[in-house]
Parts: sequence; structure tokens; C-alpha cells
Amino acid sequence: MRILFWGTPEFATPSLLALLGEGFDVVGVVTQPDKPQGRSRSQLVPSPVKQIAIAEKIPVLQPARASDPEFLAEIRGLQPDASVVVAYGHILTAAVIAVPPRGTFNVHASLLPALRGAAPIQAAIRQGIGETGISVMRVVPALDAGPVILRIATPIASEETYGELAARLSELGAQALIEGLALVELGAARERPQDDALATYAPKPERGAIAVDWTQSADDVSRLIRSVDPKPGSTTTGPAGPVKLFGAQVLAAADLAGAPSGDRPAAPGIVLGIGAAGMSVACGAGAVRIAQVQPAGRPLMSAADWARGRGVAAGQRLGA
Repeated sequence: MRILFWGTPEFATPSLLALLGEGFDVVGVVTQPDKPQGRSRSQLVPSPVKQIAIAEKIPVLQPARASDPEFLAEIRGLQPDASVVVAYGHILTAAVIAVPPRGTFNVHASLLPALRGAAPIQAAIRQGIGETGISVMRVVPALDAGPVILRIATPIASEETYGELAARLSELGAQALIEGLALVELGAARERPQDDALATYAPKPERGAIAVDWTQSADDVSRLIRSVDPKPGSTTTGPAGPVKLFGAQVLAAADLAGAPSGDRPAAPGIVLGIGAAGMSVACGAGAVRIAQVQPAGRPLMSAADWARGRGVAAGQRLGA
């Protein structure tokens, strides 16, 4: 089967590698334009998917707009049997979807119809959902609404971060993609329509780090921090300005017994203690432990090292 692959970030690379490893004829790769980086914004950095395509000598297409007539003519000239979309970054038009005769298929990181949209992994963690997974669906001209060919579920661990879950789901997505395409090739794919009444949405995440509200419960604070760990990150205000927080863990009641406040609940944002395992901070209900931090303009470091260097001690308050 001749495949036109659409993808951009690291999440999409296992799927592309799986297609190549299973002997699919990847006739082209469509990815987002190279991004400028550095202080001068003069260095252009290719996407992870483009780097693989170059290494494998696959033609690379980087349209400013996938709806341009010239680009449509170019992908028609590649004569793909099917298109595969994995985190490309833009919604495809009906004309683009219709190019390959076998159809256009998407690997989506949720159990559809739950969490349609751009950020299903972050949303699953932030909402405290216990299970997520991968759905392989036929693409239609509506947001993640096409019939589903294959679903594979996986539990979300209690302390799993966005980065950790994304890495697992990217590998699971590659597995599901190969299984789904095999069903399509054999004519055995059962396309199950989604129930739109059950649909939920995971919109595009906010730009930049998200400020922690310590008045929320420890569960809510932990989920927020983990849902944007490692990027874009969550932030609070320390003695020397903003600091990003990583490796959040809800503290058990037994861990709070030795805190300076004793049996008294501490005010939200109060540092309860600092040790090798991290920095404990009181929330609106309960407390969380933060394993690592990153002050503005500094590298990632342990919370204990940061506290020692900034003179942070039990009893001090974080946040505005």
C-alpha cells in the first residue's frame, strides 16, 4: 500500500518508523514548515518527522497551507493509496482527505468520542481520567468525528506526567496503526460510527506556563502540574521570581503528620518541608510534593537544591 504520511512532532515518529519497518511504501511525508529558534530566530529547525524522512530519503512536503491548489496537485502526483495523519498540526480540508482512494486515517490519542481535539493527553491527566488509549479512525471533514476502526485502551498511572503518557501512547499508536491498516488491506475493517452525544473536547493548550492555584485541592494541583510536565510547564512565584514545577505527587496523610504545622492545616502555598525527595507544599485540601523545579533562565534542578540556593524554608509561602 502506498502511504502519504502526515505528521510533525516526536509523537508521530514511532508511527512513521513502524510503517517503514512493516514494508509500507511511504511515498511522501507532509510536515509543518521548519521552526525558527534561538534568540535571533534565524536558525530553522526541522520537525522530528522531517528528520526521519530525510534520513530515509522520502520526499518531504511542507506547505504553508495544505489547501493550496499547487500542493493538492503535488500530492495527487504521488498517487497514494491512503493517507495516515498523526499529530500533523492542522485540520485537513475535504479535498485533501479525498485524494487517496483507500481513504485518510488518523491516529488519535484518546478513546473516541472522548477528548476530541488538539490536546487529549494533557486533558486526560488534568481531568483525572483513569483510562485513555488510541483510536484509529477514518478522517472526515469534522473534528475527530470519523468512524473508528480500532481502539486500544491503557490505564493512566497515578503519578504519570504528560511526557511519560505521550511516550507510551506514541508507541501504542504505532502498534494500532499497523493493526488498523492491516484490517483495511484485508477488507476486514469494521468502521464503527461515533456517538456524537458522548463527545467531549480537549482544546488546544494555553500558551506558556500555567500558574498553579494553591487554593485548589492537592489532587487538582498535582493533575495540573503533571498535565503540562515537561512542557509548557506550570509555574509559581518563589522568593526570586517565577519557578516552574515538575514531578508532582499527592502526599498521603501519614506524610503530613511531621509537617511544621502539626495537626493544624497550613495555608495554601505554605512550604511544609524540604528534603531529598522534594518540597512539600500545602494546598486548599492536602498537600503535594514537588521533585524538581526550573527557575527562570536556569537549568532544571532538584527542589531541594533550589530551596537551599534561594533560602527557601518550611513556613514560607509560594505564589502571589
